[in-house]
Amino acid sequence: MPAGAPLQDSWGEQVYAHLRGAIMRGDHAPGDALKPQDLAKEHGVSLAVVREALVRLVGEGLADRLPNRGFAVPAYSDRRWQDIAEARRTIEPVLLRMSIERGDLDWETRVRATHHRLSRTPARVPEEGKHYSEAWAEAHRIFHRTLLEGCGNPVLLQTFDRMWTASELARRWSGLRNPDRDGEDEHRRLEEAALARDADTAAATLARHLTLTAAGLTDDNTAY
Repeated sequence: MPAGAPLQDSWGEQVYAHLRGAIMRGDHAPGDALKPQDLAKEHGVSLAVVREALVRLVGEGLADRLPNRGFAVPAYSDRRWQDIAEARRTIEPVLLRMSIERGDLDWETRVRATHHRLSRTPARVPEEGKHYSEAWAEAHRIFHRTLLEGCGNPVLLQTFDRMWTASELARRWSGLRNPDRDGEDEHRRLEEAALARDADTAAATLARHLTLTAAGLTDDNTAY
């Protein structure tokens, strides 16, 4: 390994983490340019370190590589968000049905506990910016994943994990653009239907929940 490589790797990880957090917090608006030279100067690192971090973000769907070799935050109107939402509406209600059919008492207990955590976690913390808090975002992910874990199929759950990561930025934008949406009530209805073993209601509730998130990116209002 070349001398200095571990330090460069450390810088790259720090730059990547900083940029990812900034995009997730909304410090960079949809469509904003991410200029490698400016970012290198801001962080005091080489262009190579910044480009490596940006390429990682492109791979996660958090940045786009432009034809002229520049980078930018994706646009909220990008078709990819609707494609991901369609995939989630197709797959996740099926997994929820499987969970309701196969889930045991331990699964029910986890669903109840993760919903309790979600409902008690502050959605927004002023010092974290205008998006949902990181603690709430993680509680939200865990609740949704727990609903589906009763299916008992790790391959399908890995598919959920990939789709969740790909859609997280869009979900945050949708929440910002639709501050009056009653997500708390939607999650409560999901929990109730799942624990009542009402597969039809639970699947329909989840499909509507996902549809509302995607719809938040297609109207004419914008918070940016």
